[in-house]
Amino acid sequence: MPKRRSLQTGTPWVELSTTAADWKAADPELLATMLGQLHLIRAFEETVLELAAESLVHGPAHSSIGQEGGAVGSIVGLRSTDAVNGSHRGHHQFLAKAITHVSGGRLDLGNLVTPDIRTVLRRTLAEILGLAEGYCRGRGGSMHLQWFEAGALGTNAIVGGGAAMAAGNAWAQKHSTPAGGSSDLTINYFGDGASQIGSVLESMNLAATWKLPVAFFIENNLYGVSTHVSEITADTRLSVRGQGFGIPGWRVDGMDPLAVHLAMEEAAERMRAGEGPAVIEAEVYRFFHQNGPYPGSAFGYRTKEEEASWRARDPLERVATEMTKLGLLDEATSLALRESVQAVMAEVTGELVEADPENPGKRRIRPELWPDPGFVDVGIRGDGSELEALRALEPARYIGAWTDVKFVDAVAGVMDRRMEQDPRIVVMGEDVHRLNGGTNGATKGLAKKYGADTPGEGRVLGTPISENAFTGLAGGLALDGRFRPVVEFMYPDFMWVAADQVFNQIGKARHMFGGDNPVPLVLRTKVAMGSGYGSQHLMDPAGIFATAPGWRIVAPSSAADYVGLMNAALALQDPVLVIEHVDLYGAADTIPEGDLDYIIPPGTAAIRREGSDVTVISYLSMVGHSLEAIEQTGIDAELIDLRWLDRASLDWATIEASVKKTNAVLIVEQGAQGTSYGGWLADEIQRRLFDWLDQPVQRVTGSEASPSISRVLERAAIARTEEVVAGLERVRTGMGSR
Repeated sequence: MPKRRSLQTGTPWVELSTTAADWKAADPELLATMLGQLHLIRAFEETVLELAAESLVHGPAHSSIGQEGGAVGSIVGLRSTDAVNGSHRGHHQFLAKAITHVSGGRLDLGNLVTPDIRTVLRRTLAEILGLAEGYCRGRGGSMHLQWFEAGALGTNAIVGGGAAMAAGNAWAQKHSTPAGGSSDLTINYFGDGASQIGSVLESMNLAATWKLPVAFFIENNLYGVSTHVSEITADTRLSVRGQGFGIPGWRVDGMDPLAVHLAMEEAAERMRAGEGPAVIEAEVYRFFHQNGPYPGSAFGYRTKEEEASWRARDPLERVATEMTKLGLLDEATSLALRESVQAVMAEVTGELVEADPENPGKRRIRPELWPDPGFVDVGIRGDGSELEALRALEPARYIGAWTDVKFVDAVAGVMDRRMEQDPRIVVMGEDVHRLNGGTNGATKGLAKKYGADTPGEGRVLGTPISENAFTGLAGGLALDGRFRPVVEFMYPDFMWVAADQVFNQIGKARHMFGGDNPVPLVLRTKVAMGSGYGSQHLMDPAGIFATAPGWRIVAPSSAADYVGLMNAALALQDPVLVIEHVDLYGAADTIPEGDLDYIIPPGTAAIRREGSDVTVISYLSMVGHSLEAIEQTGIDAELIDLRWLDRASLDWATIEASVKKTNAVLIVEQGAQGTSYGGWLADEIQRRLFDWLDQPVQRVTGSEASPSISRVLERAAIARTEEVVAGLERVRTGMGSR
């Protein structure tokens, strides 16, 4: 028989509940503040459901009625500089943080609705209704509520999508000035459904490894829409989720706001002391369906008896009852409090809606409060004005001395220079701190100068293989504003593991939350076609990123261009994808001697060869292949190296001038047809310049398939000089007798 012994994780896991003594010992001002917040949030949510029933809420109305105790209990003791982000059901989280901020954490039940609190109620309701005066100018609605000044980082419509960004905010708090960081903390709220999601668990692991002051707060309301928690996990004890990562857990009755507050106090003490993250599971219950003004029993997935049993534990009634027992509240005061907040919400509603003159007995949104339709595309990216004070240089026109370098050494060199000049830059990714510069040498020397031996410390951070977590963490870091993260993806294909963070979170964050908040993040990756790594390592991501809102894209074909483009990327207040190519890394190249500080701004393509027969448009290594093909065919082609690829940064002046001269276009890229950048660009050129084209826009791409491991099949799947030659010959055929 094998020898066996029981093992313990060594990580605390406790259930916390209150006693009569706890209520007696509680600060009466704290209890009054909790009761006031509960009343404000309850009346607000009832108003939202009322408006939703009248079809005045466009989109979902995810009410938090019944769940308020978890948010109020956990937030009432926070500072304004502490932060929260939340789930799609986040009205109560947002309001609790905003009210705590404007009130200084103390409410007077005799004068509950101050002008500042009234403004919070009105602007939050306006946002949910999609109006211009909302916190996100009507773009966020019910599921995207953000107010940085109050420490409300943004609620999130992607289940589990905010966990990594909360970890990023916590990293910024820990490492901000003064030296040693602040003692601020961040709380990430999510539900039972998100407790099994990979990005949440990855974020827990990363937060524990790097000892970040972030609480993973699980509002377990038992149902993901209509699916019971017991149907989605074998272990419904959600507060154990952190045990495998060494994170202590608290389980608490979320219908008891004081119990939640006491649990958060214990967890906060640990986080503020630098001991790392916490998991808190608050058992709560939403009194209504996932969305709208009807109970879950109306849809058949809950019984009326179950709902009644939870309603008997209403957190608002619990606090009122306990305060009454202690002589801190009487029935008349309680009733007056309820009536006063209902009256204020009726006033606020009356300021946003009016009688509908075309439908007697119905109401409508006041027309003058809608956003201007012209605002629709404002704030997808910044305007780039931050680059105006920087020195631009065009390497093709540089007449000074040059230094011989390998392309990859220019990559590492310009990053070293910027990190030396800008202490906000933080580099992270898999193996960037090892192997003398990562797998290709692109971060050579950086770890030695800017790294640290302790995981998560220093400015060169080697990450776990957790693309969702470290990408989202970088997104949270960028939104915080005190740091400039640079994320390396070893191969572009790995970015689709983190697609939620890349596209739903980072790419949309500025626009979705109103258009004002910068997202200064650089994402580096390399195209490796021809290296034999197969279908899941070799793609060109340009085509997909070009069709995704929010991102800028650069694709350098030379070391000198790389320096200027990377400097611009690191100065912009937008997320920028920097695409490199493995074929260029080892190439002998040159850069201006002693100069790593110039920029190449958006909207500046380069003409690599002038000509009159056809405009060839390319980027990365295919610029070189295009030059070879032009020489082989003898066609007098004009070759444009795009350098900036995104919609907002393309140099249309150079493209248009060339096409009006040549009347023919050949777009050249190396990768697959399906994810092609050229497909989008060809459509844009046809629509803009149709009258100047003597033949359809021609394209050179790889095949439909992703490149294979076989050397022969890989070569057949990608484009190089021979394919460009064939493309030029098609253009020559299309010229006819010209």
